[in-house]
Amino acid sequence: MRASGTEPRGGRRRGALLLAALVLALFALDIFSGSVGIPLREVLSALLGRAAGPASVIVLLFRLPKALVALGAGAALAASGLLLQTVFRNPLAGPDVLGINSGASIGVAAAVLLAGETSASSLLGGLDLGGYALISLAASLGAAAVLLLILALARRFEDAVSLLILGMLVGYVAGSVVSLLIYFASPQKVQVYLSWTYGSFSAVTLAKLPVFAAFLAAGFLLLLRSAKPLDALLLGERYAASVGVDVKRERARAIAASALLTGVSTAFCGPIAFVGIAAPIAAKRLFRSSDHAFLLPASALLGSAFCLCADLVSQLPRNGAVLPVNPLLALVGAPIIVSAFLSGRGEERT
Repeated sequence: MRASGTEPRGGRRRGALLLAALVLALFALDIFSGSVGIPLREVLSALLGRAAGPASVIVLLFRLPKALVALGAGAALAASGLLLQTVFRNPLAGPDVLGINSGASIGVAAAVLLAGETSASSLLGGLDLGGYALISLAASLGAAAVLLLILALARRFEDAVSLLILGMLVGYVAGSVVSLLIYFASPQKVQVYLSWTYGSFSAVTLAKLPVFAAFLAAGFLLLLRSAKPLDALLLGERYAASVGVDVKRERARAIAASALLTGVSTAFCGPIAFVGIAAPIAAKRLFRSSDHAFLLPASALLGSAFCLCADLVSQLPRNGAVLPVNPLLALVGAPIIVSAFLSGRGEERT
């Protein structure tokens, strides 16, 4: 009995270590590769601060921040998706499916499109640290507002399809609000905003990363010691209350963490789709576990792997062009979501 109980855990640990190694390899590959060919020795010298010149500038000011943002955004969106799937007890819940990304986009649009004129060529290009913090806060507040609305309305619906339709409707409403904001904005801001919606990990400089890291840290700190309450919430609020879980507090903590993680990722990278729902589904299927103490880091690692892979593929064109990451993530995320939906319908029939 003991051997059969410890073997799955040992297998999950080995799988998690392999996944962590894969993420580390993808992170290194994302730094070493790019449209400009740089020898491996020069990349390592730049990372160690022993080189100067164009190679050092490209590595430290462009590739390293981009890889760090892809790593952090993927982990944040995956963790946020797992929280939403647990709170709603719905395996198809996610930041983009429920319109949470759209709520964050409203916050970003309100903060950027209604602000003063700017000559920046990117959404975050002309901002200082305070501006970055303001954009991240606005996106988090927008995400929280939509999440609270969904949570209030979802109590009237039990099945997954109704919740998905509700999320789509909320997303349409949020999109309408953004369209109205775009209508009153200047053409230059509209163009910058529309470019931001395609998704990118390259809009943040190394000097502005502390703001990104601070919001991510705040979101993940809210999840400390929350694994067991989340395990209980997965079985229902009544069960969680019966085993001593403060349901309102834990639900509020999950909402705040999800809003922060989704908001800052959306503000810095655009409304990244599919990662928040596909990564948790893949983690549950890959490791066959419902233990949040394991699923949270596993989902975060898979989310980072998805985003790093998308960033690597986006650099394949050699004519200086960079592909948008959202369509690339859809190629991986959509089949995972469809398979989860179909398997859920199959289980209902049996």
